[in-house]
Formats: sequence, structure tokens, C-alpha cells
Amino acid sequence: MAMAQPLRHEAEEPQKERRLYLALWRWHFYAGIIFAPFLILLAITGGIYLFKPQIEPWLYKDYYYVPVGQTVVSPTQQVEAVKQAYPAAAITRYRPADEPTRTAEVGIVDNNVSKTVFVNPFDGKIVGELADSDRLMQVMKKLHGELLAGTVGDRIIELSACWGMILLVTGVYLWWPRNTRSVYGTLLPRLTQGKRLFWRDLHAVPAFWLSLFTAVLIMTGLPWSGVWGEYVNKAATSAQSGYPDQLWGSVPESVIPTKAVAEVAWAAENMPVPESEQKGGDKPLPLERVIQIAAERKVPAGYTINLPEGEKGVYTVSVFPKSPVDNATLHIDQYSGNVLADLRFADYGTMAKAIEIGIALHEGRFFGWPNQLLAALTCLGLAGISVTGLIMWWKRKPPGKLGAPALPKNFKLMKGVALIVVAFGLFFPLVGISLLVVLLLDWLVIRRIPAVKRFLSA
Repeated sequence: MAMAQPLRHEAEEPQKERRLYLALWRWHFYAGIIFAPFLILLAITGGIYLFKPQIEPWLYKDYYYVPVGQTVVSPTQQVEAVKQAYPAAAITRYRPADEPTRTAEVGIVDNNVSKTVFVNPFDGKIVGELADSDRLMQVMKKLHGELLAGTVGDRIIELSACWGMILLVTGVYLWWPRNTRSVYGTLLPRLTQGKRLFWRDLHAVPAFWLSLFTAVLIMTGLPWSGVWGEYVNKAATSAQSGYPDQLWGSVPESVIPTKAVAEVAWAAENMPVPESEQKGGDKPLPLERVIQIAAERKVPAGYTINLPEGEKGVYTVSVFPKSPVDNATLHIDQYSGNVLADLRFADYGTMAKAIEIGIALHEGRFFGWPNQLLAALTCLGLAGISVTGLIMWWKRKPPGKLGAPALPKNFKLMKGVALIVVAFGLFFPLVGISLLVVLLLDWLVIRRIPAVKRFLSA
């Protein structure tokens, strides 16, 4: 009898592993079918957006560049020319020319439409205008971040990215070699052993090689998401790992976050906007003085000046250089010119620094063109992996059924796996909500309708 228990235990172990394998395969299958189209969209739009620095100057060269002139018109005169051309518009921002042949940019809101007006800095003439929402990279960004569908789209994209991480983890588990030591089918695809293995290996092998890079792309993109990103931002702020509370001492601050008045670095988004103090008949400073302050503070070229909103508003200067180490966000009193807040990378907490570096990696600008190329290859691979997964499903799909792997009989979730599932649900809140929805659908609908149960192999 002393030998019976270990023998039975040894016999049960492969069965447990087999049941777990089939269960994870089933979850991987459903997540892939549902979210593959969104992952393909993310890969394509993200891959295009990576090359914004190359595409926009070429696409809008007639707006961006002008011949070098003999004289330069002041920023105030440039903005005045825009006011005369668009008398009903509100001026919102100004971007000085940062190259010898580059136009200056003036942001306006005209008939509730946000536009950028390009001005020749040598003669003050308007070169042209572009509606911000019509710019190719803005369309790519909106598709990539929210499906052009606002908050609902943002939640769908976030959910897809989170499930992408789960697909990655379960995929590596399914790929893991168990009964073979051959490099073919694990590290190299089998291309001549039939269509079934051909498509399986084109899906699994590149997925393994790209798994680390894909995980980095997903995790560095999530800080922009609505639920997870806001959760992390608040956690960083409360733990003093975002921006420091003592940044501006006793300066009065509003309840408005900086992201509401300007496009700024992630670490500065929730920083409260300080207020300007008007004394007597003080008048707002001219743009020239703000540009001078930016130069004195050594703000890198390419920055944008967001104009004050109301009597207590401030000038907000923000810049996104190639290196996050050069990020800068300044709030300047519109009357006195006092710098009320000057947030730099060195001021960020540990979490904020890590996230800003991650964002630069995600956008392909942290270490130049090799970063762009590596991220682009990862996007291309992610799209290919998703497509081959759908092809595998379509080729294997039996008539009249979805083709999902059947759940093992008498399957019970192992405690360790259950803890992992709970951990995923807590770490990715939308995943947790989606799992609860699936469980309710399974209990209320799928198990109670025989036709649906057969179709889903439940």
C-alpha cells in the first residue's frame, strides 16, 4: 500500500497537465478570435505612427517649409496676422519655428474646429491651414487609442491590449516544448510538413521570438489608457512617484489638471495648473517674453506655448524631444513672467521616469531609428501572428460549429492557476470585469441553450 499512492499520483500528473493544457488552449482560442482584429488594427496604426517624424514633414512639406528670408517677423505680429485672417477664431497656442526654413504654427479654434495655421516667420504671411482632426497621424493616433469612438473606443482598445498580454502568456505556455528536443516547431518553423504544421509554426514560432518585444509594446502603451492609465497615474501621484507636490511651493493652484490646457508629458498630466496673479492694471506678457523665458530655462527647441485661459490662466510651455530626459513642462504667470512650475525629468519619481522611458520606447524615439525599426518589426510580427491565428481557426473550423477546443470533462481550475486568473483580473481591471461577464453569460445563456452550447463546444 505504501507504493500505491505515489504511483497513482504519478499517473494523475500527466492527466492534470493535459486538462490544464486543453483549458488554456480554449481560453487562448476565444481571446484570439475576439481580439485578433483589434490587435491587427493596433499593430498597423501603431506601426504607421512610429514614422511620424519622417511622414509628416514629407506629407505636409508645403505647409512646413518656406525659403529663408532676410528679415524675421515677431511672434506677436505672426499671431496678429492669424487674428486678422480668422477674426472669429480663438487663438490657443503658438509653436515657434525650430529650423531655419520651418514655418511657425498657430493653433486656433474656428467654428468649434481645432486647426493649425502655418505662418511664414520671414514675412508674416499665412502659408496654409490644417484641421487637426484631419491630419494623417492624428487619425492614426485616434484609431490606435480609441477607434475614433471616444471613451467607448478607449475601453475596447484597453481591453484588447490587456487580453493581448494574456494571449502572450497562454501562448508561451502552449508553445513550450514538452515531448521534443528538436528546434523545428519550437525555434524554427516547419515549412514542408503539411499545411497544418505550416500555419501552426508560422503562428507559434514568431510569437515566441517576439514575445518579449510584444510585452514591452503592450505595457508601455497602457499608461495612456483610460482605466489602467488613470489608476497608475493616481498610484504614482499618491506614492510621490510622479511629480513632486512641492514643485511650486505656496503658489495658488487651480483644480484643473495640466492635461486639460496643454498636451504634456504623462508625468505632468494630472499636475494642477497654478494661477496667475493680476495686480492693478497688469497686462499679459507678449509671446516674445515667454520665448525669452523658455530660452533662459534652456527648454529644448520644438516646444509649444499654450496661451492663458482667462484672467487667472497661465502660459504653459511643453516639449516632447526624442529623449524623455529632455521633457519639460513650464507654467508661467501671464503678468509677471514668474515661472510658477518647472517640471523636468529629474523631478519625476521612479515610476514616472520608468513610464516616460517606456512611452519613448513605444513611440520609437528613445534610441533613434533602431528603436523605430525594432518597434515596426514587432508591430508587423504582431499583425502576422494574429492573421495566422485566424487562418488556423478558419482552416480547422468544422461546419456548424465555432471550432473551439472542448473543455476537458470534470475540469476544475487548479488553485495556482485560479490565483493567476484573479491576479490578472485585479492587475487589469477591465479583464476582471470581462471575466465576470463571460461567467455570467456562461451560466445564464450558454449552458441553458443546447444549440449555443453545441456551437461553442461548451
